[in-house]
Amino acid sequence: MSAAPPPSGGFVRRVGLFQATAINMSQMCGIGPFVTIPLMVAAFGGPQAVIGFVAGALLALADGLIWAELGAAMPGSGGTYVYLRKAFQYRSGRLMPFLFVWTAMLFIPLIMSTGVVGFVQYLGYLAPGLGQGAGDAIGVGVIALVVLLLWRGIEHIAKITAVMWVVMIASVVLVIFAAFTHFDTGPAFDYPDGAFSFTGTAFWTGFAAGLTIGIYDYLGYNTTAYMGAEIKNPGRTLPRSIVFSILGIMAIYLLLQVGTLGVVDWHRMLDPKDIASTSVASAVLEETWGKTAADVVTVMILVTAFASVFTGLLGGSRVPYDAARDRVFFKPYGRLHPRHGFPVLGLATMGVITVIGFLLGRHTDLATLIQLLTTVMVLVQGLAQIAALVTLRRKRPDMERPYRMWLYPLPGIVALAGWLVIYGYADTNSPGRHPIEWSLGWLALGCAAFALWARREKVWPFGPRESVIDVGDTNTLRRGA
Repeated sequence: MSAAPPPSGGFVRRVGLFQATAINMSQMCGIGPFVTIPLMVAAFGGPQAVIGFVAGALLALADGLIWAELGAAMPGSGGTYVYLRKAFQYRSGRLMPFLFVWTAMLFIPLIMSTGVVGFVQYLGYLAPGLGQGAGDAIGVGVIALVVLLLWRGIEHIAKITAVMWVVMIASVVLVIFAAFTHFDTGPAFDYPDGAFSFTGTAFWTGFAAGLTIGIYDYLGYNTTAYMGAEIKNPGRTLPRSIVFSILGIMAIYLLLQVGTLGVVDWHRMLDPKDIASTSVASAVLEETWGKTAADVVTVMILVTAFASVFTGLLGGSRVPYDAARDRVFFKPYGRLHPRHGFPVLGLATMGVITVIGFLLGRHTDLATLIQLLTTVMVLVQGLAQIAALVTLRRKRPDMERPYRMWLYPLPGIVALAGWLVIYGYADTNSPGRHPIEWSLGWLALGCAAFALWARREKVWPFGPRESVIDVGDTNTLRRGA
């Protein structure tokens, strides 16, 4: 499998380890940390907010090892869809992969929409008079430009991504360097009373909110798993790209968080009228190297935000394509562009939903959008994928696994605990928004959509049960009574 030939769906394996890691890191380190540092400080109530980034890193690494084993063993386009299809085909037919694709069509664009919200937020630093309507129009225009650039072949996209990755790394490094050249231990470690009161409910409520923000910042370590059919030597490249990107971003985030707190008084981040609450990286540069430097780095951050949306839609648009090709989702999503070979309808649909999510975030708040998207993805990706790993280990011990999870099953247990904390505290940390109820409602709607689709397609539970038999790099359906 590590030397898997090109798949038979029109994709070609052209993305190597460097480009794969760059794609992951561009998606992970987009606008996220530049807009969530103030949110993390607000969640914890002080500079102890660094705990949230550490906790998010541990959850990302534990979950990343799950992605690494599953992705190396089944390097097809679609990521979680492929894994759920393989693990649960005998018990629930096509229900689980259908529900994942149904859910991914929502949470992947919502993740991208947060990047565009952050883009407009930082643009407001360069144009202080930017109004609500103008900001909305610019955000929608950015999304349209991303979709237009993705309307081409993967070989061109990989080159564009590598360039944007360099800009992303440069912008983060400049902010970190500026912060540590003017670092003050006073504000960085100015902990309020009771900051580490582990016995109180306030700390754990803040911890759950911080963990949610933290894992949001690390999301993207799995982007190349969605592109498994386009990765060179996937048995080795996929696990390495996941682990390398998580470890690299972990170091960057910790330096960025601590450095920022050593320059900007964390109390400023709680004031919605202060630039430190909306454009904290610009505030760091302004405090250290002056306004001109702040403007330059802000432009680089805008490029970084653009790159994260670009790579996210690149990987996410492949999910419904593979599902439709395997007759587990609506047929029109299984068509590729006749010339450039990308999934047309998947990209267009996710572009539209990204616009809707962006406008939702602009007219509520970024924290609410983050809470909604993480809650939606927990059930049918986070928890379901852990179950898929365990199921395949038990029922398919003969499956070829170029990479096997280190310390199994410990990473799975850590990931399970983390996802349950995020889900269990969702309503508490988003009062009045009801993210748990919305996630269950969306899942129920997906079940209803599946029932209608299955009845039309005459498959389980309205037809004979089917299973997937592996034949090289393709799949064959076997019908049973």
